[in-house]
Amino acid sequence: MSGSGMPVVTGLGVVAPTGMGTETHWEATLAGKSGIGPITRFDASGYPVRVAGQVPGFVAGEQLPSRLIRETDHWTHMGLAAAEAALADAGVVPAELPEYEMAVVTSSSSGGTEFGQHEMERLYLNGPSWVGAYQSIAWFYAATTGQVSIRHGMRGPCGVICCEQAGGLDAVGQARRLVRRGSRVVVTGGTDASLCPYGLVAQLSSGKLSGVDDPERAYLPFDAAATGYVPGEGGAMLIVEDAASARERGATVYGRVAGYAAGFDPAPGSDRPPALRRTIERALADAEIIPSEVDAVFADASGNPGDDLAEARAITQVFGPRGVPVTAPKTLTGRLYGGGAALDVATALLALRDDVIPATAGPARLAPGCDIDLVLGQPRDGELRTVLVLARGYGGFNAALVLKK
Repeated sequence: MSGSGMPVVTGLGVVAPTGMGTETHWEATLAGKSGIGPITRFDASGYPVRVAGQVPGFVAGEQLPSRLIRETDHWTHMGLAAAEAALADAGVVPAELPEYEMAVVTSSSSGGTEFGQHEMERLYLNGPSWVGAYQSIAWFYAATTGQVSIRHGMRGPCGVICCEQAGGLDAVGQARRLVRRGSRVVVTGGTDASLCPYGLVAQLSSGKLSGVDDPERAYLPFDAAATGYVPGEGGAMLIVEDAASARERGATVYGRVAGYAAGFDPAPGSDRPPALRRTIERALADAEIIPSEVDAVFADASGNPGDDLAEARAITQVFGPRGVPVTAPKTLTGRLYGGGAALDVATALLALRDDVIPATAGPARLAPGCDIDLVLGQPRDGELRTVLVLARGYGGFNAALVLKK
C-alpha cells in the first residue's frame, strides 16, 4: 500500500481521570491506578450516583487564556488542552501549514452542560438580562471543534459527531476519510464533562448508571456482580495525517487507522440481531484482515449485564470462545461518553507501541455467557500488531476501529 492517503496517528493528547498527559495516563493504566472516586465537583450526596471519574489537577487557567475560559465550558477547556498537547506531540506547527489543509472533527455527547446550567440559574434567579451572550455557543456540541479550529487557524473541513460513546470512533473514522480526500492534518478525538447536577440528572434517565458507592466495585463490566457503569469526564485528542506527510516531517507514528465501520441496533423488540457483530466484521473487512490477525480487543464494556452479554456474544461469534484477549481499561476512568472511545484509541495505540495489553481492573468472576478472554490481574505482554477498538452509544450506535502497527 502506498503512503499517499494512508492515515496514521502521529500525536496524542490525554486529559483523563487517570492523569494529565499521555505517559501519566499510560503509567496509571498499566499500574491499575484508578481515577474513580467520590464526586467533588458538586455536592452529590442527594443523588443516586455519587462516584465518578474526575480529571485530577486540571486548572483551566494554567492551560488557556482567561478570555477563552469565560466563553467556553469545562468540556471545551479540556478539549483545547488535549488538542494542544496532541499537536505538540506530533510536532505539528499549524502556522507553518496551509490553513485549508488542516481539519478538525471531534466527538461530543452532552455538550456544555455545566456552562448551560449556570446560565439557566442566572435566568431563573435574576432574569434574562443576566444570561451571557456565550450561552448561545458554549453549550453547543460543535463548540470544541470550533474553538480548536479558531485557535490554530484550521480552516479545512470541520465537524462534530454526536453518537454518545460510539462517537469517538466515528470521529476518527471521519478523520481517516478527510486524510484520504486530501487533508494534510486532522485534529480528532473528543472530551466530555457532564459532572454537574443538570448533566448527572440527564444521564440518570438511561437507567444504566451504577448506584454503588464503593469506587472499586461500582463499575464491573462482564462481571457477575455488574450493576451499571460509572460516569466520567475527559478524553483524548489525536492527530491523524497522511503517512507520506508524516515521513517527510520525520514524525513518530503510533499506528495506522486500518479499518472502520459503524452500525445501528434495531429497535427494542425487533427480531433482528444487534448490529455489533456485523459492525466488527465490516471493520475487519475494511482493514483487509481476518479475525485471527487481531491481537487484542478493547471492549466497549457497558457494565450493564444485558449489554455486556450482547457484546461478549458478538466478540465470541467473530473470534470464537476465548479466542482473543479482551480488555477494558475504562474501568479506571468510568465511561467518558464523547471522550471515552477516543481515550480507548489512544490507550490501544500505546499498547501497540509497547507490546502490552493493559488489564481490566475490578472484574473477578465473569457473568454466565460472557465466554471471553478478559485480561485480569496484570497486564499481558506479547507482540501486538493489530488491535480492535469497540464502542457503543446510548440508543443503538455502535462502531469498530482497527489499528495496526
